[in-house]
Amino acid sequence: MSQQTLPTRTAPGNVRPGAPAREAPPHRPGLALAIVLTCQLMLILDATVMNVALPRIQSDLGFTAAGLSWVMTAYSLTFGGLLLLGGRIGDIFGRRRAFVAGVALFTAASLVGGFATSATWLIAARLAQGVGAALAGPNTIALVTTTFTETKARIRALALLSGIASAGFAIGLILGGILTQAASWRWVLFVNVPFGIAAVLLAPRFVREPERHPARLDIPGALTATAGVAALVAGFTRAAEEGWSDPWTATLLGGGVLLVAGFLAIEARTRQPMLPLRLFADRNRAAAYAIFLLGPAAMMSMFFFLTQFLQDLRGFDALRTGVAFLPMAAAMFVLTRAMPRILPKFGPRRLALTGIPVMIAGLLWTTQLTASTAYFPGVFGPMLLMGLGMGLGFVPLTPTIMANVPAQDAGAAGGAMQTMQQTGASLGLAVLVTVFGTASRHAASSGSSTLDATIHGMTTAFTVAAGFAAIALLVATTFRKR
Repeated sequence: MSQQTLPTRTAPGNVRPGAPAREAPPHRPGLALAIVLTCQLMLILDATVMNVALPRIQSDLGFTAAGLSWVMTAYSLTFGGLLLLGGRIGDIFGRRRAFVAGVALFTAASLVGGFATSATWLIAARLAQGVGAALAGPNTIALVTTTFTETKARIRALALLSGIASAGFAIGLILGGILTQAASWRWVLFVNVPFGIAAVLLAPRFVREPERHPARLDIPGALTATAGVAALVAGFTRAAEEGWSDPWTATLLGGGVLLVAGFLAIEARTRQPMLPLRLFADRNRAAAYAIFLLGPAAMMSMFFFLTQFLQDLRGFDALRTGVAFLPMAAAMFVLTRAMPRILPKFGPRRLALTGIPVMIAGLLWTTQLTASTAYFPGVFGPMLLMGLGMGLGFVPLTPTIMANVPAQDAGAAGGAMQTMQQTGASLGLAVLVTVFGTASRHAASSGSSTLDATIHGMTTAFTVAAGFAAIALLVATTFRKR
């Protein structure tokens, strides 16, 4: 398949000779950052905000137990699979324009999803949300890097953006619990609408459009990347439902591996790739990308399985479940605020080598859960450790990745970062749901009660999640010492 050549557009700051100049938005970087951060939080929230509402969604719309994971996976899959394409579209057509268009689509899909009357309807809306998020997400990072050019200001802005991206997962659970309990699970989607409309109206007024760069849209790369990740997630999800002996499971997983390999081959020989492999030439950036893949794969177990543990086994309602994640969100918020001071002092290597072991300790603690485990300290403790570990280990990664990225690659670099995060989350959840299903079925066939089999499946999934984090720790040792 050949690449499609797109016409070069002119940025507001680079008007063609003889064309009337358009007045640039007033330079208010603080307000521009607030708009971008609010939208980034909104996009990240929707990766987990549905978690605490899952029991009610399952009851109202008739989801199967395994199919219920698609409420989260449908969003993270399209979000992660199309991020690289969204970043490149922003580079070509204008990052602010792509950002506004993505937020508009995300907002419209949220409104439609809130009125869903069937499982298919809701999943279709979640897929559309993911497409909008993929268009807006990578351009939030590119807009920040072009708005803040002074080093300290850029580190501060990127640390805030990274903190929002990490803490947003936990904040989503808290907000989801409040809205589900106070109103309905539908308001978990409706709440996006006013914020999305405000961003669409305010961004053209206060966020400046960076210079555009002539390029080609890498259609073959976009298709193979998205299809490959989708096939892998579908394969793991089918294994959870049908087992590893199912022929479709092997077909999907094998096809996914081949498609991802094909994507890398295309990117290596394409003149203007969607994912420039030169981004991985910097050792620190390559390590940060790998940790962004492995970290979310590990922490999704906390959000998905602990939500079910608290609601189904400990009898928490939606509000109590959401508030239960407050220690994790608070720890990450505190570290996010401190990161602009401690990152230049200690560097990403020391912070990652400190934070990831704390995260592993939290995951290993959850492997000791039983049906009688009380919230304090049996759940509170692991959540606090996870919040501290993720704050130290992951918040520094965004400034590390975006440091010294050429302007023409800012969208691609930001898209690659969020691709790793969302792909790790969707693949990690698919793998862990498969591990949970296999372990719980094995325990049930060995004579364990349904309750004991469920607990065994969860603790086995937490053990595998700790393994993901351990690999991330090994990767962190490759950061340069200075």
